[in-house]
Amino acid sequence: MTKIPSEAVSERVAAILARRILSGELAPGLRIKQDELAAELNTSRIPVRDALRILESRGLVTMRANTGARVVAPARSDIAAAFDIRERLEPLLLADSMANFGAEDVEALRAVVRAGETATTPEDMIEHGREFHWMTYSRHTSTLLATMVERVWDVGQAFVLGTWKTMDAVAAEHARQDHLREHHMLCEAIARRELETAQAALVLHVRRIRAVVLGQVEAMHRAQAARV
Repeated sequence: MTKIPSEAVSERVAAILARRILSGELAPGLRIKQDELAAELNTSRIPVRDALRILESRGLVTMRANTGARVVAPARSDIAAAFDIRERLEPLLLADSMANFGAEDVEALRAVVRAGETATTPEDMIEHGREFHWMTYSRHTSTLLATMVERVWDVGQAFVLGTWKTMDAVAAEHARQDHLREHHMLCEAIARRELETAQAALVLHVRRIRAVVLGQVEAMHRAQAARV
């Protein structure tokens, strides 16, 4: 039997944990028990520990001596900073990618926009949003810039999902319609090769999400303070 390299096992474990964190299944601040995780995934503690180090480098977990690993629980200032960084870096990444976009890329992007119309749950909308945006960046030439953008996305994604889940039905549908409309605007600006319009649509989209998420974070903090 061929033995799977430990690096491959670590990467597999890291991918599983990342999905759970970004989907909100593992909540911010939750302790990750390495023994239980190793038993669940039928592996040893070594690849689990290595996977946690990979996720620590992505900013998804923190590791402390004697206390173990926990899912990162960003402060309000960290979340605000993540959106501020997105607002500045993503237009640069978009410009880099648009310079290499072809007609087939535009049609693929439009297909993703259409597919988003069938997404109704918060989980589906978050997944669709990530797919859409990373398709707009798919022709980039700067690995460094793309890596930086992906990391700040990860900081806020669980909070975006959590915010969506706490909305009532009317507010959630309004958010869904805003989400789809802004994606359509961005897609069509890309199709017309109107870089400045596309960048403006992207910034508008990021700012709207930032306002909604930070409003929810502040409401959570007020609720917690009231219980003390």
